[in-house]
Formats: sequence, C-alpha cells, structure tokens
Amino acid sequence: MFDVFGSVKGLLKLDHVCIDNNIFRLHYKATVIVLIAFSLLVTSRQYIGDPIDCIVDEIPLNVMDTYCWIYSTFTIPNRLTGTVGKDIVQPGVGSHTDGEDEVKYHKYYQWVCFVLFFQAICFYIPRYLWKTWEGGRIKMLVMDLNCPVVNDEAKEDRKKILLDYFGDNLNRHNFYAFRFFICEALNFVNVFVQIYFMDYFLGGEFSTYGSDVLSFTEMEPEERGDPMARVFPKVTKCTFHKYGPSGSVQKFDGLCVLPLNIVNEKIFVFLWFWFIALTILSAISLVYRFAICLWPKVRLYLLRARSRLSSNEDVESIADKCQIGDWFIIYQLGKNIDPLIFKEIITDLSAKLNGKTLV
Repeated sequence: MFDVFGSVKGLLKLDHVCIDNNIFRLHYKATVIVLIAFSLLVTSRQYIGDPIDCIVDEIPLNVMDTYCWIYSTFTIPNRLTGTVGKDIVQPGVGSHTDGEDEVKYHKYYQWVCFVLFFQAICFYIPRYLWKTWEGGRIKMLVMDLNCPVVNDEAKEDRKKILLDYFGDNLNRHNFYAFRFFICEALNFVNVFVQIYFMDYFLGGEFSTYGSDVLSFTEMEPEERGDPMARVFPKVTKCTFHKYGPSGSVQKFDGLCVLPLNIVNEKIFVFLWFWFIALTILSAISLVYRFAICLWPKVRLYLLRARSRLSSNEDVESIADKCQIGDWFIIYQLGKNIDPLIFKEIITDLSAKLNGKTLV
C-alpha cells in the first residue's frame, strides 16, 4: 500500500526536463493519479469497511452478506420509477414474477478497484514506451543549460557540443519524432478504448451515463428514473436457496444495502466527464500534430513562437534546412533551455547550417 502511495507521489513531481507536452501529461500524470486514488478509495471502503448489508428471515446475516457479495445482487428495471414507500420499496426493488419481469444482476462491484487500477496502468503505457524510446536524449542535450546562471566557459563548451551534435546528425531525427507521434496516437486510442471497456464493464451503461445524469434533473419527479440508481443501486435484492427439513428447495428473498455504490456512482460520473474531455483534447492534439507534419509553415510559426528573442531570419533559416525530426528536437530544447541561452543557440545554429564561421 505504501509502495503504491510512493509511486503516486512520484507522479506529482515536476520533471526536471520536459520530453512531452501538457495533453500527454494529462494522460500519464493526472489520469493515472485520479484512477489510482479512486482505486485506493474503493479498496479501503470495500475491504476495510462494510461494503454490503443484507436482511432476510431465518438466514444468519453474516452468511447472507457473504453469499450476496459473492454471487451478486439484482434489481428490477421496470420498478425504477414510482413513489418510494408507496409504489416501490426502493428504485429497482419491488415484487416481480419469474420469467415475466426483467431482472438485472449487478456483479461489477467486486471488481471496481481492480478495473480502476488496470486502467491506470493502461494510461501509463504510452508514457513508458516514449520514455524508453526517448532514452534521455533531450536531457543529454540540455546539459544544465536550463539554468539561467551558467558559467560562461561551461556554457560555451555545452553550446559547442550541442551545435556539433546537430551538425553530425542533421536530418536523422525523423524516427525519433515519429515515435513520439505514435505515443500521442496511442493516448487517443487508449482513452477511446477505455470508454468502451467501461461501457462493457457496466453492461452498456457508461457511454451515456454522464449525459443521462444531466438530463435526469430536467425531467418531472414522478416520471424520471435516476440513472445513478439504475447503474449503481444503493438497495438491491438477493435470493438465497437452501434445502428445507423435507428436502425441498426453499427460496429466501433478502434486501441488501450497498453503501459502496454511493462512492461508485460519484466516481464514474467524474470519470465519464474526464474521459470525454480527454478524448476531445487528444483529438485536437492529433489534428495539431497532423498540421505540423503536413505544413512546414506551421512548424516555422511554432518555432518562432518558442524562440521569441531570436531574429526571424535565423528561425526561418533553421526551419528551411531542418526536417520534421530536427525541428521537433529543437522545439523540445526550447521548452527546457533558458530563453537567453536558447537565443544564442538559434543564432549559432543558423550560422552553422549556413556555413558561416562562428565567432
């Protein structure tokens, strides 16, 4: 448990060297932290607290609780609406006829904590791939040039190493850049898949869960069925069978209270809105990335915005002579190197690429 908390704490730290972007960090930092926190919350309520309480005649309560937790409980979908205490006992709980009324079983609640932790792992996989493929290249090239105060002699030596690197490896960084673009695409695919996985996990209810909760407040009180009560019922039914004294099968209907679902319903409402927002932002990020790949002018404008202190001529000269991989490396360096030092690097790199002698 403490190891997990330690890992989450590590995600909260700011990276000394940035090798990705804000939307990428929403996936592997914010989303992973949220999912692990929710998993720990559900775990604490599920295995430390009392996740289910059932009442039934003639059956010991602890036996009934264990049985219903293992074999799931159920609700009656056509008993979701009505006046509580008059028409129905609780939303989804009421008398029913076997074979005529639809019965909906709820088996998910044992697995919520594990599913949330599994999703956290899935959201971290693109980051793990990119960190492995990146191999610390940006950190190596930055060489402490992100500090505003650097010894002049050390600064000149590091700048020379950086310029020599670009001179020797110009137009050899495309594979490096495209691997990052692949990881960005994986982020989008992953969040899309997670929405459908969650929809499958909740029996087809998650894809419209958030919108149903919003529309629920606009309906008439006597007509509306609470989607949170439909997906995460707080009171359910459970049927226990055993042999009677004569050897016949006896059926005992019990009512079960699931206090854990008070937490689950809020968690999944938040996750619905979070995943939708993340999908939209990731899609915008992919459109932005396609624009960068297809139009050199976009790369020029972005590099100019990143190096505002540099002259337009130097930036244009670099953009004209660099392929997309080189541009990506330079743009990443601009995020990490002190602006004044980065201006000097842009000036010297432009001169080097144009065959001019550096002073």
